[in-house]
Amino acid sequence: MKKIVVSTGAGVSAESGMPTYRDAGGLWDTYPVMEVASDEGFARNPALIHTFYSNMRQRLVNEIKPNAAHMGLAALEQTYDVQIITQNVDDLHERAGSSHVLHLHGELMKVRSMRDASRIYTLPSNELTDTGLVTTINTRDPYGDPVRPHIVFFGEAVPNFEPATHLVSEADVFVIIGTSLVVYPAAGLLSYVRRGVPVFYIDPKPVSVPEFVNVIAQPATVGVQELARRLEEI
Repeated sequence: MKKIVVSTGAGVSAESGMPTYRDAGGLWDTYPVMEVASDEGFARNPALIHTFYSNMRQRLVNEIKPNAAHMGLAALEQTYDVQIITQNVDDLHERAGSSHVLHLHGELMKVRSMRDASRIYTLPSNELTDTGLVTTINTRDPYGDPVRPHIVFFGEAVPNFEPATHLVSEADVFVIIGTSLVVYPAAGLLSYVRRGVPVFYIDPKPVSVPEFVNVIAQPATVGVQELARRLEEI
């Protein structure tokens, strides 16, 4: 069974209504990035960061659903070994049915202990003193530890990058969807693809890429359908 490794960015979830970060009208136009997505910002104002991510969780659960791109990638598992590496912090791939999802930048629906990073909790959870999707500076885990969003803040290491490079190096086909290819280290995954492995890049406004990359200049929802057709030809 061919191994299809797919690297997804904000463009996949944007079609579901998930706010992007860098586009015009995105989150950084409303919230200064260093205030809500950095360790310095968390140290200055943890209450703001808890509120920011709690609001995003509530919107994700109440308003935002997987789209045809998420569903299409999940459907590929019927024929291929599909491994998804995502820069997105939402859980839309999982909700669509994808079995193997590696999150590079953390997971919105999770928090972790500030004293022991291995203690990770999925929300909503009655294990926490503040139940449901909302956490505050007073939220404690069962050990009495304060918690923080399970998000990789700017300036922090990306612990799942090395596992991601291993997946890419084993790929029989590598696919990039909905990313500007400017966010590192994720943008560097292309360099781990073995020579001769087919590479596809799906984006309605693709950036310049090497000649060996097959560009599908379509939104993710349309591009994944085209990808499925092209995979049958390989």
